[in-house]
Amino acid sequence: MQQHSQRERITQRIEAVYGILPEYLWLDSPESAVFRHPASRKWFGITMRVAKCRLGLAGDAPADVLNVKCDPILIGSLRREPGFLPAYHMNKNTWISILLDETVPDARIEFLLDLSYELVAPRIKKR
Repeated sequence: MQQHSQRERITQRIEAVYGILPEYLWLDSPESAVFRHPASRKWFGITMRVAKCRLGLAGDAPADVLNVKCDPILIGSLRREPGFLPAYHMNKNTWISILLDETVPDARIEFLLDLSYELVAPRIKKR
């Protein structure tokens, strides 16, 4: 039986749980995909393949990452843990990058995806 990469598993989970398919927006980066909240159309996840040196890691080999929107209070503590990096190409105060190299367990990523999904959901206005 073929093992799926962590990137493939996370993409499959997004499709299964939220019913959302990846959108491939950039011709020059065909492996990069965004996931939008259906009600707000805001991004809650972005998968990318980025050279490690661009992430502040050693080497030029590509690395798969997932960017998720995150509560700013959590970002500082997450960035001290292996597998979490400052958000690549996003606001580093409200987004975080997660290495998809099996360093961070799927369950932890799923929790952060759920949080990101909720953070971009439309807010109900009080009267």
